[in-house]
Amino acid sequence: MELKDFTNNEKFFDSYVSSHPNGDVLQTTFWGHLKIGTDWKYLPLAVLEKGQIIASALILIRKLPFIGKTIFYSPRGPLFSNIESLHFLLSGVKKLAKKHKAILWKMDPALETGHEDWQKIENTLVKVDTGLDFLGVQPKFVMTLDITPSLDTIMENMKSKTRYNIRYAQRKGVTVSLATKRNDIEKFYPLLLETAKRDGFTVRSKEYFYGIWDCLVSNNIAQLFLAHHEGDLLSATIAFRLGKRAWYVYGASSNHKRNLQPNHAIQWEMIKWAKGFGCTVYDFRGISGDLNPENPLYGLYRFKDGFGAKVVEYVGEYDLVFSRAYYPFWTRLLPLYKNLRGKPRNDT
Repeated sequence: MELKDFTNNEKFFDSYVSSHPNGDVLQTTFWGHLKIGTDWKYLPLAVLEKGQIIASALILIRKLPFIGKTIFYSPRGPLFSNIESLHFLLSGVKKLAKKHKAILWKMDPALETGHEDWQKIENTLVKVDTGLDFLGVQPKFVMTLDITPSLDTIMENMKSKTRYNIRYAQRKGVTVSLATKRNDIEKFYPLLLETAKRDGFTVRSKEYFYGIWDCLVSNNIAQLFLAHHEGDLLSATIAFRLGKRAWYVYGASSNHKRNLQPNHAIQWEMIKWAKGFGCTVYDFRGISGDLNPENPLYGLYRFKDGFGAKVVEYVGEYDLVFSRAYYPFWTRLLPLYKNLRGKPRNDT
């Protein structure tokens, strides 16, 4: 086995990520290109054996202020084919950390709680307690929908109220289209700001979403959806897709004509879009792990549950610590960063 930098062969790297059962857009070099615009660098590393990749990690690298150190982060990574390849990957990144003066490597793989191989290495990592809500960088609790059945069966498996809302929106003339022009971000972004103001969360800059268009939509692994009624834009969403999986990542909706159920209509079109590409799983992404109806976030669960989605709990967030001396600095810096960022966005 050997650890190799695939900066000069990104297509080969991304093909492994795409074919991996736990592969995610956030582990592709497309995501690395996007994050360059937010002061990260990226490094696509993979373990090779007999010319084939058997483990990989897209490592995002960011310099910390004041101390001349960096952090590594692999959103929804690393990926691996067996425990031996994972051990080799962890060992290789440890050596690489010295070159980059890295304090830690943060990771949050899309592995369900109790994953046997992960349990074998988690005692070498620091588990980060992110609570039940959205304090982690990526959500620990998600909801996924099996979209292998026919569309009629998927519809039939939904809660009756959800089916009614989808059909009601259709009867009332709500239409959903796929954005085809980069400038459609100008339609999406004001709606996102309206949603953020209503629901009390922060959003990224408009330029970030233009970056999503340039790095993801233009490469056919993301799509912007627009729901209209009589010329009024009522809802807009962005979905990602890779391999056999699709993700609902960003959603925005107007305060106007909410009774027409545009959010249900747009989700149904996204599900059909994902299935049309051969996806077998539609991932609604994050919910709170606290399913008490009194929880302010319970409505998010109820909406996604209406489509027939099931709750999945991932192993969570872990740090591989390279510098015990500087790690406390990071743990003090992170809460300050989160306070400055405001209420969690539950985005990427």
